[in-house]
Amino acid sequence: MKAIERHSRLIAENLATWQLPDFPENLYEPLRYFLTIGGKRMRPVLTLMGAELFGEKAESALHAAIGVELFHNFTLIHDDIMDAAPLRRSKTTIHTKWNENIAILSGDVLMVKAYEEICKQAPKHLFELMQIFNKTAIEVCEGQQMDMDFETRANVEIPEYIEMIRLKTSVLLGGALEMGAIVAEASLEDRELLYTFGQELGLAFQIKDDYLDLYGDPKKFGKQIGGDVIANKKTLLYLLALEKANAQQIETCRQLENEPDLLFKVENMRKLFDQLEIPAAAHKHMEAHFNKGMLALSKISVKDENKKDLIDLSNYLMAREN
Repeated sequence: MKAIERHSRLIAENLATWQLPDFPENLYEPLRYFLTIGGKRMRPVLTLMGAELFGEKAESALHAAIGVELFHNFTLIHDDIMDAAPLRRSKTTIHTKWNENIAILSGDVLMVKAYEEICKQAPKHLFELMQIFNKTAIEVCEGQQMDMDFETRANVEIPEYIEMIRLKTSVLLGGALEMGAIVAEASLEDRELLYTFGQELGLAFQIKDDYLDLYGDPKKFGKQIGGDVIANKKTLLYLLALEKANAQQIETCRQLENEPDLLFKVENMRKLFDQLEIPAAAHKHMEAHFNKGMLALSKISVKDENKKDLIDLSNYLMAREN
């Protein structure tokens, strides 16, 4: 945990030195607000750890890490608009505090700033860094579109859902790690293994997020509890429920989707999931992806002691409550 705290502090200190223009105020003030409401900084921390894994100093990958963090925040701002989310990290979302147009423009600027930061890395690494960053950025957008498409589809298969969260969430973890490995000039084989580790960890992370969305402590989770149920999101929990439910339970589930009383909707969907033992089934999927990730990490050709920080971070993410 000390390494995680050290890297998070390095990211936070760098962001604190940022000098954004004062004008137009409604473009830049929302960014100041959003970047100060915290977060786990997990993705940029992974970039720094990806460099350190291969013996490079964390600071050598700092600009790439900041770029990853800015890109991630760009996606959060836009996701909140598309999800009509009122809260992010227990704070009012930008589109709620200002308006949707301001949130869109502020997010767009953040995306450009992400590119600016990455371009501050050594020129010899830029081509490969941009390759993985651009690929990742496109895939994240593809995943978000799949997520929105699922909202209007009657049937979604579990493998489709796993592919959606792989694109929307997991590729950014894998890409963040690989960017650090690129700066450290790791071998292609080790880079691919590290990417696989990040991707599988990301899948486990998102499944955990699905679980916390319905079963988390609202004081710790930082987002509206039951938001996925309210939005009729086809999460892994929901898909597992349909797979395990009998005809009567499926009918109950369908009725709850159209329930106007949101508190009643969330409480009774959770009761249905409990009856079907969905939390245990979801944790089984989560653990399977976590184990695949740890297997890939074990194959990377560096000393085991170099992997300790990534193992600690992985265990922390799986034990988290927010």
